[in-house]
Amino acid sequence: QVDLVESGGGSVQPGGSLRLSCAASGITFSLATMGWYRQAPGNRRRELVASIKSGTNITYSDSVADRFTLSKDNAKNTVYLQMNDLKPEHTAVYYCNAYAWWGKGTQVTVSG
Repeated sequence: QVDLVESGGGSVQPGGSLRLSCAASGITFSLATMGWYRQAPGNRRRELVASIKSGTNITYSDSVADRFTLSKDNAKNTVYLQMNDLKPEHTAVYYCNAYAWWGKGTQVTVSG
């Protein structure tokens, strides 16, 4: 059974930072293809923010490439999303994904 548990969301002011974590179990983590997605308020679609393919190849959406950094800790089976210089438009529920599985999401709110 695959389990993905996100944490680290919260409320910050514009310009602030957050680090999201996704703890994974049930997959071969070091070689996994995983992604961070977000779903903004009122938007039915989940947008891909950053992904790591086959454990090594990291890509970002153009909208976050200069602000967000994906990293992973194979010893902890955890993937991170460091988000810097946050803006109100980054407000969304952020989800961790691995293949067909999804976490429950963590809310990020940027206002002030």
